[in-house]
Amino acid sequence: MTAPQPTYQDRLAGGLVGLLVGDALGVPFEFRQARDIPPAGLIDFVPPPQFDRAHTSVPPGTWSDDGAHALCLLASLLECGRLDLEDLGARLLAWYEHGYMAVDGMVFDVGLTCGAAIRAIRAGTPAPQAGPAGQYDNGNGSLMRALPLALWHRGSDQSLVHDAHQQSLPTHGHLRSQVCCALYCLWARRVLAASSDPWGEAVASLRALYASMPDALEELEWSLRPDDAPEGNGSGYVVDSLRSARMVQDAGTYDEVVRAAIALGNDTDTTACIAGGIAGMRFGIQGIPERWRHQLRGSELYQPLLDKLLAATVDAR
Repeated sequence: MTAPQPTYQDRLAGGLVGLLVGDALGVPFEFRQARDIPPAGLIDFVPPPQFDRAHTSVPPGTWSDDGAHALCLLASLLECGRLDLEDLGARLLAWYEHGYMAVDGMVFDVGLTCGAAIRAIRAGTPAPQAGPAGQYDNGNGSLMRALPLALWHRGSDQSLVHDAHQQSLPTHGHLRSQVCCALYCLWARRVLAASSDPWGEAVASLRALYASMPDALEELEWSLRPDDAPEGNGSGYVVDSLRSARMVQDAGTYDEVVRAAIALGNDTDTTACIAGGIAGMRFGIQGIPERWRHQLRGSELYQPLLDKLLAATVDAR
């Protein structure tokens, strides 16, 4: 007997909870080299006692800036009914200053590029212009929060790609980061629809949409190289993050995918967040180990948003 396929609603819930669980699971292992990560079976919210874990003051099951920023985006989309960059920027600033959407209101990890962008917003820079846009500003900070856009969006692929580009701007203005967000959102849309080849279909759609956007097409073909076999080392570089998240999908079940992401070392919480969102949609909410769902903290923050997202999806369908 084969397990029943998750419903569309189960995939939606699995996407959001999957990214939060992956993020929280990766927090204790952040900044460690792959050789220092425990064996896969010992990767958990509480690492082995002898492991020198990161963020020692953070209780197990707590998501980081990744999950908080994703919830900022989802809350903005649900409240505004559209992508509103000024509203998103205000929520990111509220996270930075007051711990909005952070578990216990605690901000313990701020990326360099995100921090610079949010401080620019605080100083009065319009959100669409706040994200640093140099070639070396291509960290994974806009990619790590992008999944809720794909979960919420009901427009065409062209509209989703436009919004994926736009949502990157408040923190990461370079076109490469925008293209990574666009491909990730199209990939997620195909996974959500249970496509037989979600990555291939996403790449084909993006190529067609970029036919009239030569700069974006060049980034796709020469920076992302989407036809190459996926390889990654779990770094904070946006392209490597996307490649790493794709590579570990072959590991197996949800828990095997996120553990494989963490086993890469380096930016473990973000790699597991990006990969965990995709795996959560693939296997549905029930495919995420029950103990991890129960041990995940902050349900009072994400559950009302998830309920609203699911209700809106029922209405739309």
